[in-house]
Amino acid sequence: MSQKPDRFLSLDVFRGMTICFMIIVNTPGSGAAPFAPLEHAAWFGFTPTDLVFPSFLFAVGNAMSFTSAKFAQMSTSSVLGKIFKRAFIIFLLGYLMYWFPFFDRIDGVWTFRPFSGTRVMGVLQRIALCYLFASLIVYFIKSKRAVIIISVLLLVGYQVLLLLFGDPVAPYSMLTNAGTYLDKFILGDGHLYHGERVAFDPEGILSTLPAIVNVICGYYAGKFIQEKGKSYESIAKLLLVGCLFLFIALAWNMNFPIGKKLWSSPFTLLTVGLDMVIISSLIYLVEVLKWNALNWTSFFTTVGKNPLAIYILSEILIIAFWIIPVGKVSFFDWINHSVYQTIAPGAIGSLLFAISYMLICWVVGKILDSRKIYIRV
Repeated sequence: MSQKPDRFLSLDVFRGMTICFMIIVNTPGSGAAPFAPLEHAAWFGFTPTDLVFPSFLFAVGNAMSFTSAKFAQMSTSSVLGKIFKRAFIIFLLGYLMYWFPFFDRIDGVWTFRPFSGTRVMGVLQRIALCYLFASLIVYFIKSKRAVIIISVLLLVGYQVLLLLFGDPVAPYSMLTNAGTYLDKFILGDGHLYHGERVAFDPEGILSTLPAIVNVICGYYAGKFIQEKGKSYESIAKLLLVGCLFLFIALAWNMNFPIGKKLWSSPFTLLTVGLDMVIISSLIYLVEVLKWNALNWTSFFTTVGKNPLAIYILSEILIIAFWIIPVGKVSFFDWINHSVYQTIAPGAIGSLLFAISYMLICWVVGKILDSRKIYIRV
């Protein structure tokens, strides 16, 4: 823990918005299905929820651009030490978060949860790997053109690998794509995500390749803003590039469908394009117009300054809600059925719980921010 210096306000707002929305979509209330826009697309397609995770990766890249100057003053060994240490800690935190609470209650008896049934990959793990490889790429390869070529190879190469090693009949399907084959071969079914009621990991090994580009694009967006300033011209150029990415994504979608769970290459371009539009809009509103009616930015910067800590808190605390018993049900189910589904039955009640839960996490972020405590990895 350390005190944090002044930082780029728009980035904190962008991060804060991403984390707040991430908590809302990750923790809907029970007793009713959430509104459709608050759920991921079943497979192909796109919903607002699908933008959340890529936006976090984009923000990671954006933050990298503000630390690159510090890296330039350090030795290569020191830089590599910091990069690998940070990636390892984030990956380990993600793994431990999925293993938590390390015990399962079976027939009223708590038994140790074995490693054999713990998911290895996941959200923080993907963030760690994407940060690691994106950092190494932009640090060692100084030519922007060369990095663009590598990014294109990652995107096109991912599709080629799916076509070459997936099922010839259905190379983009959940259980017959090359990524699923690779995950099962290396990790095994027991270490994969089972939220789809089958062994499939949306944060698998192979689909990490195009996700690296989300971080790289975030990095260069941040570098561009720093180098060109927060002028109307730079904002317009950022918007135009974002729109170009959107156009390419939609055109590519006709050959390689957009899908978050497969993390298809056009999905990467679509989300990067949207993030560029969003971040340029925030820069215009916050940095240029100085528009801050009712001090709205402080709500998001409260969690934007501690994104990793607040995200982990939101995941751990909701597990605790599921574990704590109230009669014959969990506290999670009890409060939803007794309070939220009683006050507002259906999807509205589910949304109200999600918002309430996000606000609980926000309060923790507010306490940390008020004490100038910013948890870094």
